Amino acid sequence: MRFLPVFLDLKAGPVVLIGAGELLRAKLRVLAAAGARLRVHAIDGNQDLGLSSGDAERIEIASGDPLTADLSGVIAIVCAGAGDVGVAMSVRAKALGLPVNVMDDLEHSSFIFPAIVDRGDVVVAVGTGGTSPVVARRVREKIEALLPARIGELAEFIGRFRKSVNERIAEFPLRRRFWERVIDGPIGAAVLAGRKGEADASLKAISDPAEFARADKPEGSVALVGAGPGDPDLLTIKALRALQDADIVFHDELVSSEILDRIRRDTTRVPVGRRVGKPGIGQDAINKRMIEAAQAGQRVVRLKGGDPFVFGRGGEEVEALRAAGIAYSIIPGITAGLGGAADFEVPLTYRHEATRITFLTAHKARDAENVDWTTLTDTRMTVVVYMGLTAAPAVRAGLFAAGRSPETPVGVFARVTRPDAQGAIGTLRDLPELVRRIQGGPAILIIGDVVRHAGSLGRQTPKKTPKQIISDLLDAAE
Repeated sequence: MRFLPVFLDLKAGPVVLIGAGELLRAKLRVLAAAGARLRVHAIDGNQDLGLSSGDAERIEIASGDPLTADLSGVIAIVCAGAGDVGVAMSVRAKALGLPVNVMDDLEHSSFIFPAIVDRGDVVVAVGTGGTSPVVARRVREKIEALLPARIGELAEFIGRFRKSVNERIAEFPLRRRFWERVIDGPIGAAVLAGRKGEADASLKAISDPAEFARADKPEGSVALVGAGPGDPDLLTIKALRALQDADIVFHDELVSSEILDRIRRDTTRVPVGRRVGKPGIGQDAINKRMIEAAQAGQRVVRLKGGDPFVFGRGGEEVEALRAAGIAYSIIPGITAGLGGAADFEVPLTYRHEATRITFLTAHKARDAENVDWTTLTDTRMTVVVYMGLTAAPAVRAGLFAAGRSPETPVGVFARVTRPDAQGAIGTLRDLPELVRRIQGGPAILIIGDVVRHAGSLGRQTPKKTPKQIISDLLDAAE
């Protein structure tokens, strides 16, 4: 993220606007609509800017050279259609430490204009780092369609009461629950329906805000959430909701940073995973900490790579939660075997060719030694081995000893569904060499004739346009 989205206080001082023609007038309309105090330099000499009589108090038409004008008290400089003057003004602004935007010129800009959704006190800014304003506008259109028309009025309503209510509730989590109950309940619905008087009366009638919040306080609970193999867009909507509702998240080491970014910012994050060969806190300690958090009334998420019930120890955690009498739920995720198969276009089943699938794990060579390989020799069976890089030689030796052909197709697929995913395809005979081509895990092995149907190991070009992809994603959130 090169540009941090921030909101500028337009009451702090004037904004200097420099430029010419329709570009200048378009930017003037945006800034004037936001209530900015403006000092406008029309460098083409055309001072017919289409201002209304009500703009006179806030908008000054400046004369003289903007490059020598007094900039005392100015909070930002905007150049639209200013040509070389804009570039020179950028140099001057940066020397003075003033934010500057030169339209369609990232090199000379220290801030950029986002696409804006304006709902009064609720303002949504959509940016693409200045690279594609059209994409930003498409996203804005979808957001505008999703937001209630009076969402800004709801924010203004809460703003009027927030200080007085917060002064009466000392605990931050309890404050959050109070406002969640207001927003999600009849009071918020009344504001959104235009019945402000009714909403005012209902909120003022709450004699004890803390008790009001506690009355709706949920009992502590645990959600075992599958994070999938790494791509944040593969999270289910239910998983996203759990991450947004959580008070505390215990997450595995292999959960990607992009997925962790989907957690609400004020949620406590606790890493509890471990990598092969590195120490971890242990499953019993994880169970104990989850139970203690739930018993304290917190909404707990146990976030696991892949699916909780596919080599994720979800079963052990459920048993511990049952024994402790903790309410729990299970939100499945896409397991790495399915994610890798989709990523590299390997059909795990194929009519008349592969009719069975076996999933097994092999963290270490001794894990592979404990597998009865004689049950995995059927050529119509696809074998998916999790965490198979280290144990690959033992996997090959076990299958060879059981009679599986050295020419059996094999794929090694690492970091599946992530931007740096990598794959290597060959035969069982070549497995150690295939592993050597892979630059770090986690990785799965897919063994069986279905590997012959794999698509290109390169990343595939989306078959939909960016507008369609954005639209589909936002539609799914409705």
